[in-house]
Amino acid sequence: MNQLPFTKMQAQGNDFVLLNGLTCELPELTEAFARQITERRYGIGCDQLLVLLPDDVADARMRIFNNDGSEAANCGNGLRCAGELLMQLGDQNTATIALADRIVKTSRSQLGVRVEMGAANITGTTDAHVDVNIGNEHRVFFEATESFPTDTNIEIITGQIADHIWIDIIERGAGHTPACGSGACATASAIWHMDQLVRPLIIEMPGGRVQVSGTPENLILEGSVSRIFDGNYLLPSDGRSQACSSA
Repeated sequence: MNQLPFTKMQAQGNDFVLLNGLTCELPELTEAFARQITERRYGIGCDQLLVLLPDDVADARMRIFNNDGSEAANCGNGLRCAGELLMQLGDQNTATIALADRIVKTSRSQLGVRVEMGAANITGTTDAHVDVNIGNEHRVFFEATESFPTDTNIEIITGQIADHIWIDIIERGAGHTPACGSGACATASAIWHMDQLVRPLIIEMPGGRVQVSGTPENLILEGSVSRIFDGNYLLPSDGRSQACSSA
């Protein structure tokens, strides 16, 4: 059996397995492989699998797999965890990460780890919800009076006191989760749009809180992250991990 090094991290209870393809030759990244790794009883277990790969411009390129094996386009909490890992491994204070449609910058802040998420675009509104694209699609509900679509990420605003917002989350491909960084950004964007007022917001999720600030052209997400443990995942003998070095 060959061993594949991994790192387990979490942000507000949103948990991730990270594979470092910068120092390790990885197996084929199939849906079946992602489901196997992310399964909580028979695998390592997590909401999303994050894979760091070489990039010509950024410190790393990141692919994101939900625990149903589907691929996601963005993940704010995952970016903060990956940024923290890259900063730890490189002994540096900032790190850049490339996604399919943008390059983001991560750094440390008084609140933990900060990521400049880039632009969020409002793509539709009704009396009950606002649709937001932040590289991935979100529907933010102010009133749960409509059926929830299954092909997008869902945020439900359950309370608001001034600039402190409470939300519940249903992620596409992962189900009900304790936190979602891009969902927190989408929620802030929706509130800014409806109120016609851009200001920092505290977004309280079941797993903890983050702060969203900046502008609709470049949202800033900040909050705590932690590196839980490192380990080695056993692969079949035909896996391609012999040259891996531990993170």
